[in-house]
Amino acid sequence: MAVEKSYQEKQQMACERAAELKNKINDYREALNYMPYGFKNWPQIQENQKRIKDFFKATDDDWENWRWQLKNRISTPEILKEILPIDKQELEEIRETGSKYRWAISPYYLSLIDPDDPDDPVKRQSIPTINELLDQEGYDDPMGEEFTSPTAAITRRYPDRLIIKVTNQCAMYCRHCQRRRGIGEQDLATPREDLEEAIKYVRDNEEIRDVLLTGGDGLMLDNQTIKWLLEELDSIEHVEIKRFGSRTLVTMPQRIDDELCRIFSEHLPLYVITHYNHPLEITPRAEEACFKLGRSGVSMGNQAVLLKGVNNDPFVMRKLNQELLKIMVRPYLIFHAKAVKGTSHFRTKVEEGIEIMEKLRGYTSGLAIPHYVVNAPFGLGKTPMLPEYLISMGKDYLQIRTWENKVVKYENK
Repeated sequence: MAVEKSYQEKQQMACERAAELKNKINDYREALNYMPYGFKNWPQIQENQKRIKDFFKATDDDWENWRWQLKNRISTPEILKEILPIDKQELEEIRETGSKYRWAISPYYLSLIDPDDPDDPVKRQSIPTINELLDQEGYDDPMGEEFTSPTAAITRRYPDRLIIKVTNQCAMYCRHCQRRRGIGEQDLATPREDLEEAIKYVRDNEEIRDVLLTGGDGLMLDNQTIKWLLEELDSIEHVEIKRFGSRTLVTMPQRIDDELCRIFSEHLPLYVITHYNHPLEITPRAEEACFKLGRSGVSMGNQAVLLKGVNNDPFVMRKLNQELLKIMVRPYLIFHAKAVKGTSHFRTKVEEGIEIMEKLRGYTSGLAIPHYVVNAPFGLGKTPMLPEYLISMGKDYLQIRTWENKVVKYENK
């Protein structure tokens, strides 16, 4: 017969358990002392911004103007070396790689780079390296989009939703981009006739309830074109939600202006899917843009990509997801990096992603735990990759493994 424990005994057990749980995150708390992230690094970032403004002879008003940011993207090694310390060999490698793969980085995003860290995670995502040319693995179009495009601007992989590619332009061209084949040498919005054809396709297919506007970056369109697209989609009765896929909140948060927020507020429900990959990217300026969208009624979710040398670390990914929640962005997906030609130096083993998920579940808020997915090749869709918690099943019970690796019997009657 079980003996009822006294209040004091229960309290003692609770205190022992609390101490055990506290000890489980001491390693993470220690790692935070050395980990760079946007809020901690903000004073240095502001110094970088002052240096960049001085180079461009820009005012504070210029800096806060997204069109100025777009116009003054750095896209030549000659300008880059005036702002970042780059040796002669790296300069030549940037020039050589850039002759095949286009690159451009907004002044704001450039300011996030620590000039004293050659392995800075923001630099790795934005500045070309010779690895892109040496890499002959992978595919130009690993998702097989040319076989999943029923009209020129549409990609369709699922029964009830689709993508409309509205532009090839981005505020910054990620070195791991899955659509680098479509960047080209000019920034081009999708022709209006192709957009009209895409809208007609949505209108004619009543099972489509969810439309994602992306590219490129959906927020690189001007406000009036965005307004027109949302009005057209809202006129289709079976379209329930609209989404924008955008890295602009990361690379050029100045884009979130008052007019855009007003337009968005008139076309709810609306979601913006962001693309933060490292806690360095989450700054007070990014917070301002996200709060502005949130006050407009827009919901935000984040799709990160697991990248070697950037975020393939359980503590970095945990901090990223916790920082996202602080700026009202829900961690949504972690993508395993796709087999895009020129990007194999970013790819990890799937086991690394599963290990990261092991170090999230139980160690942080459920809201801070995204889904880790592998995109099945050639457009066959997202496939979740999960740690195995179910060990075995009996007639009326399960054997399960907890987040602490404790094996327990669970009744299943």
